[in-house]
Amino acid sequence: MKHTSVHSLIRNIAVVVMLLVCVCTRSTASAQSAPYKFAMGADLGMSGYIGDASRSNPFAHPGFGADLSFSYLPDVRWNIRTALSTFGLSGNTSDVANVLPEQAEYSFTSQVYELSARAEFNFFPYGIGETYKRLRRWTPYLALGVGVGLATSDGNTAAAFTLPMAFGFRFKVRPRLNLGIEFSMTKAFSDHFDGKQLADLNQIKTAFYKNTDWYSRISVGISYEFGERCETCHYVD
Repeated sequence: MKHTSVHSLIRNIAVVVMLLVCVCTRSTASAQSAPYKFAMGADLGMSGYIGDASRSNPFAHPGFGADLSFSYLPDVRWNIRTALSTFGLSGNTSDVANVLPEQAEYSFTSQVYELSARAEFNFFPYGIGETYKRLRRWTPYLALGVGVGLATSDGNTAAAFTLPMAFGFRFKVRPRLNLGIEFSMTKAFSDHFDGKQLADLNQIKTAFYKNTDWYSRISVGISYEFGERCETCHYVD
């Protein structure tokens, strides 16, 4: 059962990656440069957890999260974004239907720090400009990336690779100013982001791909673009 679910997860991730590659290939020929090269932003929001102490509702015990980001804007369809994030996670096994041996109950609180890089694809050409450019001031987007996370809980520290996935919506208030809202799910390749006492509750030995923790975030943010491109220069940008 575990083996099948792992293959299903890998297959779904591969499908998303291939779809993004196909869309990128089709849009590259007609893609137009964004007027600015870079953007810096900040996000605030609510964080949640799915793991041994929460199997269904990630926001049963909500935490607070924040991040700072830097993005490269190659064109109006793509963002290449790096972010430094911190957020709190918590949970209690009393929320889980399964009864533990001797009716034991465990709870945890941890603080997570994550450095991530991801590609974001805008569904529509995003920007403000002349009508013939067919730019839109708003667009939904998908994001997929990789990262490294560090979690501290009850004096214990755990580090792991992470796989962030997100869906969001952004709106351009002014030519350089953007607002956004996003929902993300991140898989941490560790079973210790919720503390060591919750590891292997079901006597299943932790591995790179199984019995691992997930966390979610709902956030709102603002970003500012800079580094204006020269459209009349006689050199390759």
